[in-house]
Amino acid sequence: MYQSCLPSRRQFLLGSGAALLAGLSPSSLHAGEPPRVLTADEQFRKLAEEAPLSMEFHGRTADECRKWQGEFATRLRSLLGPHQPPAKWKTHVEGTIELKDHRREELILTADGHPSLPVYLLIPLKADKPRPGVLALHGHGNFGHDPVAGRDDRPGVTEAIKGCNYDYGRQVVRRGYVVAVPCLTPFGRRLGDREAYGKQDACAITFLRLQLLGKVLMAENLRDCLWALELLARHERVDANRLACVGLSYGGRMTMLTTALEPRIRMAVVSGALNVMQERVGGRYSCGAQVIPGLLRYGDVPEIGSLIAPRPCVWEVGAHDKLIAPPWTDRALQRMRRAYKALAAEDRLQVDRFDGGHEWSGRIGYTLLEKGLG
Repeated sequence: MYQSCLPSRRQFLLGSGAALLAGLSPSSLHAGEPPRVLTADEQFRKLAEEAPLSMEFHGRTADECRKWQGEFATRLRSLLGPHQPPAKWKTHVEGTIELKDHRREELILTADGHPSLPVYLLIPLKADKPRPGVLALHGHGNFGHDPVAGRDDRPGVTEAIKGCNYDYGRQVVRRGYVVAVPCLTPFGRRLGDREAYGKQDACAITFLRLQLLGKVLMAENLRDCLWALELLARHERVDANRLACVGLSYGGRMTMLTTALEPRIRMAVVSGALNVMQERVGGRYSCGAQVIPGLLRYGDVPEIGSLIAPRPCVWEVGAHDKLIAPPWTDRALQRMRRAYKALAAEDRLQVDRFDGGHEWSGRIGYTLLEKGLG
């Protein structure tokens, strides 16, 4: 009778197991405590601490800085993806009201392939010649761009304005500038039913939904900021050679980004946004409206802010602003100052450290606008 020379399955498994155990080195087997498994939070903290920031600027000369700015701006644009505003659009007037010192136009901008953009346009009544234009960007909150434009005729907006000195768009138009105040996503009327989100972060939800469609929320809002800026630049009452950008909180973040990538903006006031994503991601961070995927591989807020140099920029920091961590603030300023120093423009990077919280100051910012824009 034929007898197979092959081992049985049981013999094979037993033999293989013995052979494998015999081949393991002492360092491969541990009889002691099993290794500790890091939690997701611990892992993120570790990754944040070790963020590469591979394109951080370390040069000293103007040529080195300009070369770096070009390279980092190119990288930043690629991380954001498409963010150009439409070349042509239609402007729909929802309403116009003449107040005692300015006219407020409530507009909707529409263009094929883009979501509609609500914008307030604030024009001084005595604008007898082209005036400087200011893009005023809002932060988080249920009212979107209403507080910045001074819509204290609407329920709840008065309290929001008082809490953060939040009507800086209205304050700016009263100083003689033409002001555009866009409503960003997902805030105000662009959010829709806030109750539908429950306790969830609308920014995080919106970010995830856009990611599935291959889009970045911050890039979508950058497009709308640039669109509102273009509205200003083309307006008959505006001198397109004198443009500025201001904003608080998320508005400050978008002021930084918009100014960094749009050279026509001559100066900026960034309020309540001198914090870095490296610090933020070390905690349980969820604001998808401020996330640029892959940013920390190359740089952070200081590197984006350095693209503004040598143009004037005021960073407002409230002494009691709990959203700004002092050690990180000092490091961020140090990194931005390298670029300003290389471009012989150290005096154009200013910090308004005022006795307040997460709110708009304007103490140094308005002086900057007056000197720079006239």
